[in-house]
Amino acid sequence: MKFALLSDADHKAIDALKEHYGGAAAIDAAIAQKRNFETRKKILAEKGFGEMIADAERLVGLFSKAGDYEQKIGFSEDESKGIATAQVSGFQGAPVTHHAMKLIAESAAGDEPCWVSSEMISVVPLTERYVYSGDLMATLCMTENIMKASKYCSTNLIGTPLPEKRFALVEQVTGKTFERADLGEGLSQIVLKNMGTAFGNLGGVEVANNNHLFYLDGVIRASIETGNDFFLNPSWSSIIAACYFGRDIPNLDFKVSMLLSTQNVMQFRMLLNIMSAYLRDDDTTPIYEINIGNGASPETFIQCSRELDASGIKGVSLAAHLRINPDLGIEGFNWTDQAFEVLESGTNLTFKYESDGTARELDTMAAYFVSDDERDELAEKIGAVIYYKSLRASKDGRAMMRKGIRTRFGASSY
Repeated sequence: MKFALLSDADHKAIDALKEHYGGAAAIDAAIAQKRNFETRKKILAEKGFGEMIADAERLVGLFSKAGDYEQKIGFSEDESKGIATAQVSGFQGAPVTHHAMKLIAESAAGDEPCWVSSEMISVVPLTERYVYSGDLMATLCMTENIMKASKYCSTNLIGTPLPEKRFALVEQVTGKTFERADLGEGLSQIVLKNMGTAFGNLGGVEVANNNHLFYLDGVIRASIETGNDFFLNPSWSSIIAACYFGRDIPNLDFKVSMLLSTQNVMQFRMLLNIMSAYLRDDDTTPIYEINIGNGASPETFIQCSRELDASGIKGVSLAAHLRINPDLGIEGFNWTDQAFEVLESGTNLTFKYESDGTARELDTMAAYFVSDDERDELAEKIGAVIYYKSLRASKDGRAMMRKGIRTRFGASSY
């Protein structure tokens, strides 16, 4: 590129933050250690989640198997078609996820069983309680270790209220300052000026000045504490910073959200340029997946895939929403037919559900931003929303299988 994306001062600040947490090798090792099933179970038992995890292990044994359905229909893969990977959003913490597992287990006896998605998304603010109480780790243990999702992606919202000491520490380490408001009781919050809301354009698109450093700090802390190593990236600056930061941390990867409006190939090429600037030695990138925007046509999706292949950048998948929350976009959004068009062209696609398409209670973006206490109180209702999204993914997955399309669900479904 003609102009460097990061200055020497930017490099220095990001490197200082990394070194504060022990450097790349130490961060990578800490993430790997906290992803170990037995390690997680031991920690969670101490934090009061032992009974929930034991029940989750029982429940997963009752799940219906996608592999059984493949045998039932005599599935034969058509290698001229793309591979489909199921992804469901809304795994909002441990009680919510646990209740969804109960419903998935109950569905196994019916004619339309629910399977586990291969990839899972969570939009929960990384509050002190969520990260350090065991809630996030218990969610990861159930989704990654027990249901065996291949990816679990959390989000880091730049507008999350956090202890003032967090801001002061990052300022001291990096030499940068962060404009923030005093919320009282020792809490502060980044000032979001464009949107003027608590989370500001879903809490991240507005990453002004050096706020990407505070974004990275939240990612590091959550990763080291819980082993969670996949995060939605909400802004161009945080993507650039994360690609540079994670280039020597193999266990740290990021998903790029459609909120960046990657609706056309020109915008997609901007991401290719960012990724190519900070490739790892094996030609992979800290970005593992890009969600193509809801406005894209099948032709645009296919062209993005072709240009990704031509770039030589490895390990990146492309996702598309098939259904979305009624408050996230146009009413009645349904990209299912378009997804089949993409897959039948021979292009791989991760098919994602923000909704099951019925606009049921709590199938809204507002459910992503309830408090920690409210989320626990609403666990059954939000868990049902996840279940119905997963059920929709399972139904569409069965339709794909019947067309000879290789369809991936969580490993516990096989």
